Amino acid sequence: MHRPDPERLKAVAEMKPPITKKQLRQVLGMFSYYRAYVDRFSEHAKPLTDLTDGQKPAILKWGNTEQRAFETLRRFVCETPVCAVPVPVKPFSLYTDACAVMVGCQLAQYDDSGVEHPVAFASHKLTATQCAWLVIEREAYAVVWALSRFRNIIFGAQISVFADHNSLKYLSESMLKSAKLTRWSLALQEYDLVLKYTRGTCNFVADCLSRVDMD
Repeated sequence: MHRPDPERLKAVAEMKPPITKKQLRQVLGMFSYYRAYVDRFSEHAKPLTDLTDGQKPAILKWGNTEQRAFETLRRFVCETPVCAVPVPVKPFSLYTDACAVMVGCQLAQYDDSGVEHPVAFASHKLTATQCAWLVIEREAYAVVWALSRFRNIIFGAQISVFADHNSLKYLSESMLKSAKLTRWSLALQEYDLVLKYTRGTCNFVADCLSRVDMD
């Protein structure tokens, strides 16, 4: 059986444990997205979900039990049958998100049974200059960066890009307002794209990868 390239899973495999309750909820949102693949998910996740209780402090009290639970769920996400080897030419789904200091993304593909599997994960820290960009610019950059990051996998296939609606509109309608936007818009023309809106609350994986430190 083929296994996915470990480099494509690095963003998840090297993800650090959350420090705050807010970060933990983001991590649990990502893990829960794949709960159908994880036997006894609720049992494995319980030490982590217990920390989200309203009476628990905002800064997590992290011990060995919580660390084991985190590592177990992280390992499940990085192992088959969750992750798939990409099939050239078949359509892909690309989920992107950005925060103040990072961008994150997930590349996925449907199998012959109509089940969506992640193919690769990635995250990228923004430079000081990029951190100063407008929120909408960072969101737009996340799309462009993710396409470039996975170009060798996705080029030539149809790609459905799921991101904040405003960022996609910003790229498609504002391309002549600056050299930066012009470059980004031209970069998009290389790909067979279907741009789709998704609410941030539904974009669990990319949201998590853009907000929890991987370094």
